[in-house]
Amino acid sequence: MSRSVSTPLTPAWGIEIEAWRLALAAAGRPKTTIELRTYHLRRLASWAAPRGPWDLTLDDLIGWTGAMLWEAETRRSVRSSLRGFWRWAVLTGRARVDVAIGLPPITPKEPRPRPAPPAAVHDAIATADPRLRLMLRLANELGMRRGEVAQVHTDDLLADLVGWSLRVHGKGARERVVPLPDDLAAVIRRCSGFVFPGACEGHLSARWVGRLVSRSLPQEVTMHQLRHLAATELHDETHNLRLVQRLLGHASLTTTQRYVLVRDNELRAAVGQRSAEWAGVRRRAS
Repeated sequence: MSRSVSTPLTPAWGIEIEAWRLALAAAGRPKTTIELRTYHLRRLASWAAPRGPWDLTLDDLIGWTGAMLWEAETRRSVRSSLRGFWRWAVLTGRARVDVAIGLPPITPKEPRPRPAPPAAVHDAIATADPRLRLMLRLANELGMRRGEVAQVHTDDLLADLVGWSLRVHGKGARERVVPLPDDLAAVIRRCSGFVFPGACEGHLSARWVGRLVSRSLPQEVTMHQLRHLAATELHDETHNLRLVQRLLGHASLTTTQRYVLVRDNELRAAVGQRSAEWAGVRRRAS
């Protein structure tokens, strides 16, 4: 893109994006979803300025999205944001034509688990300041999303006869309770209110938390890959996919499967063991 996303919005864009944000909030959309959708529109606005949103055509939207070096999932997400924005604009009488309706569909790629390299995570934790170290540990040890880490509050600490737990505010306004190691609980107990205070309704934004954590990791390794690492290592230890599903807060077990990497050595060992068993069957048959 020729412009930075930090470019101030023109009034034409600022007014409409804020109105759409309020409409999404009124519909009960999760804060993380609203933040992502409006972020996509701000990026488009920075690229399109000085033209306003209702000056753009389908060719403009295709030109912008087509020039971006995005993964398939990002393309699908941006397309969904643009479709939603123009659908709302037509419904509310702001635009006469839904120019986004003609955006080509994006075929989803078969997701592949991408756990972060454990050594890189260890190094990041070892060299991080206390705030960043806590972000890293919550993502790595509890498999928490960036938006979930951003919203951790001291009121979310729960204690019972077994130990400490943490109430996690997940996607789609779904909450879950996960076990919390004692040393992590001790760090959170020393805080007051939001553990990562900021300007986003009292806490840091999900995007900023993700950026801080990703910066501490090697290039091309993201915060979300810590969640993949947590899923993979926990499954390695337990071989219990439903347990992993519960920790990550997935509604579908199919989604959890996409996070768990089947290691090559495990596959090789399984094939070798089965081959050996069949070799025994052949010997007995002969």
